Amino acid sequence: MNKVQNITVLGATGTIGVNTLDVIARHPQRFRAYALTANSRFEPLLEQCRRFRPRYAVLLDVLAAEQLESGLRAQGLEDTEVLCGLDALERVSAHPEVDTVMAAIVGAAGLQPSLAAASSGKKVLLANKETLVMSGGLFMQAVRQGEATLLPIDSEHNAIFQCLPRDFASLEPSGVTKILLTASGGPFRKFTQEQLAHVTPQQALNHPNWVMGPKITIDSATLMNKGLEVIEAHWLFGAAPEQIEVVIHPQSVIHSMVQYNDGSVLAELGNPDMRTPIAHALGWPERLASGVAPLDIFATGQLDFERPDTARFPCLRLAFEVLEKGGTAPATLNAANEIAVQAFLDNGLAFVDIPRLIERVLEEIGTHPVHSLEDVVKADTLARLTAQDWLERKTAC
Repeated sequence: MNKVQNITVLGATGTIGVNTLDVIARHPQRFRAYALTANSRFEPLLEQCRRFRPRYAVLLDVLAAEQLESGLRAQGLEDTEVLCGLDALERVSAHPEVDTVMAAIVGAAGLQPSLAAASSGKKVLLANKETLVMSGGLFMQAVRQGEATLLPIDSEHNAIFQCLPRDFASLEPSGVTKILLTASGGPFRKFTQEQLAHVTPQQALNHPNWVMGPKITIDSATLMNKGLEVIEAHWLFGAAPEQIEVVIHPQSVIHSMVQYNDGSVLAELGNPDMRTPIAHALGWPERLASGVAPLDIFATGQLDFERPDTARFPCLRLAFEVLEKGGTAPATLNAANEIAVQAFLDNGLAFVDIPRLIERVLEEIGTHPVHSLEDVVKADTLARLTAQDWLERKTAC
């Protein structure tokens, strides 16, 4: 009988975390939720603790941690120890009893615990884009040195992983000529530039195919999400920018494709449900039931493909540009985008001004080499300050 795997879920109350726990619950003989973490949402975390009885529960917010602990005591769930802070996130990521870490914290906050998991040789299920975008070189070095197993959770990268040979090491020896990242195109695929100028947050949060958190949903609408995935694909698969192509595929049935030198193109298809890549990664190299209904190919009808329009959606262009520049440029792009997206959600920035803010920050800061995590953190901090300053000056005008 296989040993039960202890799982730390970083970002347990988010979309990926909830879906991960759904898959874990389907296979109690194989997986145990060992540690669950969240930022400040103690109420859903309390319910998850009641159901899964983890050894640890971690919150970044001190007050929320106190409320969680009080709630656990009130329900007699004293076997779960409550921890607080970034150090605690790193602790449950690197804990000797943990086998697998689902890295699903959105934003830069997920960087350090993901690095801790990789350095500790865990099986890392990577759903946090910023880890590779901000510090791809450092993270991949930590994976190699820690002898960790890295499995991508993004539906696109997981699809690519499934389409590559089992013994994949690099593109050329495997006969791979191109990686084709599919994108739904978001809710504004057919909008004119004039229409985009009047987009509201409520419209942007209405994704046609996927149910996701607000930040990633806005990124999907601007195509920045796909731009970040281009940078991720570079690090995950050793692909040069010219070996990565983005394909708009509105149905979101083909999750990505791999083109080979013999003319073959392999694709992974399925219903748009994150439990599929999560179950694939949790069970790898085996297959597990995910709870997702099989794709009805007859009901699908037709599959459409378009080239992305980087004039209307310049975030994708910016991502390719910073990948070429390297160094701190991707970290700067990511930080400026986080500030811009939040400003848009708060009705403090127009949709079309999101890429304008990012481009201005990239121009003002420039690009510097990355030798350590400190270089990444400095670039991230400076980009956020510069973006906030740009917003304040724009508001003053």
